[in-house]
Amino acid sequence: MSRSSLFLSLALAVGLSVPSISVPTEASAQAQISISVGTNLNSGRGITCSQGERLIRSRGFRDVRRIDCRGRFFVYHARRGNRQFEISIRQRDGRVVDMRRIGGRR
Repeated sequence: MSRSSLFLSLALAVGLSVPSISVPTEASAQAQISISVGTNLNSGRGITCSQGERLIRSRGFRDVRRIDCRGRFFVYHARRGNRQFEISIRQRDGRVVDMRRIGGRR
């Protein structure tokens, strides 16, 4: 095998392998953050009212408002998408005990 044909074979092999390596794939981030009754937001540890608000916000809700933080359960109103929810969290362990849609689409 001559030197020029060896160089040509090497160039062809590199030329065929580089496009398959360097072609970027389409990125797809499918972050599905869900919250439902029974979801434990704080790994079983007790929470404060402000921690509950922050935990709900970190789960994809916005416009989180504290409604009642006086008893064993903390109640919040929050929006996700175009819907408004009422979320109740148990203070003792940060578990979601009730979640219901209270507003429709606007």
